[in-house]
Amino acid sequence: MDQVIIGALIFVITFVLIITERIPNTLSALLGGILMVLVGILSEEKAFEAIDLEVIFLLIGMMVIVHIMSETGVFQWIAIKLAQFIKGEPFLLLVLLIWITAIFSAFLDNVTTILLIVPVSIILTEQLKVDPIPFLLMEIFASNIGGAATLIGDPPNILIGTAAKLNFNEFMFNMGPLVIINIILLIIISWFLFGKKMKVSRDLKAKIMDIDPNKALKDKNILWKSALVMFFVILGFVTHTFTHIGIAVIALAGAVILMILINKEPEEVFKTVEWKTLFFFIGLFMLVEGVVEIGIIKILAEKLLEMTKNDVKITSILILWLSGIVSGVIDNIPYTTTLIPMIQKEMIPSIMKSHPELTKKTIEYALWWALSTGACFGGNATIVGASANVVATGIAAKSGRKINFFEFLKYGILITLITIIVSTIYIYVRYL
Repeated sequence: MDQVIIGALIFVITFVLIITERIPNTLSALLGGILMVLVGILSEEKAFEAIDLEVIFLLIGMMVIVHIMSETGVFQWIAIKLAQFIKGEPFLLLVLLIWITAIFSAFLDNVTTILLIVPVSIILTEQLKVDPIPFLLMEIFASNIGGAATLIGDPPNILIGTAAKLNFNEFMFNMGPLVIINIILLIIISWFLFGKKMKVSRDLKAKIMDIDPNKALKDKNILWKSALVMFFVILGFVTHTFTHIGIAVIALAGAVILMILINKEPEEVFKTVEWKTLFFFIGLFMLVEGVVEIGIIKILAEKLLEMTKNDVKITSILILWLSGIVSGVIDNIPYTTTLIPMIQKEMIPSIMKSHPELTKKTIEYALWWALSTGACFGGNATIVGASANVVATGIAAKSGRKINFFEFLKYGILITLITIIVSTIYIYVRYL
């Protein structure tokens, strides 16, 4: 049987297993990745090279730091302060958390933001006795939207910025307005979906206002040490495009230094790492590399160029929609990596040759921002569309509130569709 068919079947069967949850999702992803090797689509070397160790070690480092911080009670302290700031009104709290998540995701990566925000949200919803799922879902969506605003906010942007030589300010100026528009829309949508159902009794609001947040703090010595380490880790993330130190190295260094500072045994700390989530990513990276290897994404991109006949308007809009659809199904990192050379070496030169009246910058902006918005916003469609989705749902499950594939899909498709439509209008009006 042709390897394209075999690879496509493995991919589809793996996704069916993930959706139906007949076996744990981690095992489904690992099985799919291993099968890509066993049937000869990937060599062992290529399969292991496909595992994005920067993502894996970034997660390990941040999980360790966040766990140590959580033991100090600082997340409870933040949660109580936020609840008191909005006087116990749950929808106002949701709005506040959406904006915080979006802003943090623009200047950190969205996985780190989720690791910081989700524990606070779970504590808050327990205090207010409201369903945590709307909060977690909207934070996931806000992290993927907010991450699109800057060069460092989302992995596809780092890849695009490096290849196209687009700087931090160009991303902020071009993607920032679109992100703000979509965050405002996300808040409006969340009101219609959840806002009217969020009710908290006056007695409960009064109790929350009476809580002394300082009583939540357990170990101020560890708190100051972990806060100092977190500050330098975040500083490292923000400046890594200038220092050229990888974000995974920064996170791991922070975790190691913090364990030394507080004299923590590694065995004790490593027990708290979400190994299930990490191995899910490992399987997913291998599985997706198999799909890339059999050439499905390349075929789609080449057909795209044939269909558009070098028209920059049609090409950019199709890249946007194709990126949105594909990034909802597979991780947006390998997809973006595959499309970048096609845009750079084939699409841009071909359109320039056919349309000499257009400047190179006009063509580049239309295509690169289409790829960025599609890859970042499309990740909201499914539970496996972006790293932040997997991490957030993993934390939710550990806290006793599982979000299944279809529950996520119901809201994810709606948010993705609206943000992609808005992005289409934005790119057409501003660049075309």
